Amino acid sequence: MISVIVPVYNVERYLRRCVDSILAQTCRDLEIILVDDGSTDGCPSICDGYAAADSRVKVIHKANGGLSDARNAGLEIASGEWVGFVDSDDFIMPEMYETLLRACVEHGVSIAMCGRRLVDEADTTLRYEYCFSEPVMLSAEEALRSLLMTEEACDSAAWDKLYRRDLFEGVRYPVGVHYEDQAVTPRLLCRAGEMMHVGRPLYVYLKRADSITALAFNPHSMDEIR
Repeated sequence: MISVIVPVYNVERYLRRCVDSILAQTCRDLEIILVDDGSTDGCPSICDGYAAADSRVKVIHKANGGLSDARNAGLEIASGEWVGFVDSDDFIMPEMYETLLRACVEHGVSIAMCGRRLVDEADTTLRYEYCFSEPVMLSAEEALRSLLMTEEACDSAAWDKLYRRDLFEGVRYPVGVHYEDQAVTPRLLCRAGEMMHVGRPLYVYLKRADSITALAFNPHSMDEIR
């Protein structure tokens, strides 16, 4: 039913917590695609270990091409009617995909989104939380206005959403740039026409000191504007 794509690159410290949180989903009809993007640490063997232990896990080993290239590789083999993404240093609540799938089915939409908690890498203390207090239906225009202007209702992140896989026909993440979500999420929202926000914080984002959004201004910072 759902293909969950996890790009993996040198995250040995976080990978097991991430994959375990996906395997623990209350929605059991999952295909978990771990895309080893040329990792040089213990991630390749960890990925293979999960595939050997659970038939729902598939592994792609490929040369390093970056986050977009890894997501695209996962999309190429995804067989689920629905697609989700989880970054390999983050983790998700057990009911996340069941909640998002139910929202899509009950409201007849092609995209559902949840709120997210941002926690500190050092001790996983909550830094802040983005979420509504109740479910909200957003038109594509409302979602795009929020994405571009405030991010209060909708952001560009790939990982806090569930999508019908057919939305990605002819659409892939641009390779070699940062803020790649900005190039894709608006297109998916326009194709979907509307989106359901479930009003619950079900994705946990790990705030790392070396994350792209924490780096000082550099030439890649202009990718978001482009």
